[in-house]
Amino acid sequence: QVQLVESGGGLVQPGGSLRLSCAASGFTFSNYRMNWYRQAPGKERELVASIFSGSDRTNYADSVKGRFTISRDNAKNTVYLQMVSLKPEDTAIYYCNANWPLIGRDYWGQGTQVTVSS
Repeated sequence: QVQLVESGGGLVQPGGSLRLSCAASGFTFSNYRMNWYRQAPGKERELVASIFSGSDRTNYADSVKGRFTISRDNAKNTVYLQMVSLKPEDTAIYYCNANWPLIGRDYWGQGTQVTVSS
């Protein structure tokens, strides 16, 4: 059974930091591109950061470049999103996604709430 379980969300003041984790099971984690998406109230879900299988190449949305860092630990089947210098506009539900387009596989976690507010 495939599972993606996010943790680490919460309430933080502007300028603060959070580290999100996503623990994966039920599939070969190292073969998948891992992504973090977010969805704010009234807005579409957007891709925040990606880390590719094999090379660990990363991509970021322009809005988070220089503030967010995605990383993965294939031995622990876990992907992380380190977020610093958080802004109120980063407030959203953050979702973990595992993707392997070549074989049409796409898995989602249940999401974790991040609220940036004073």
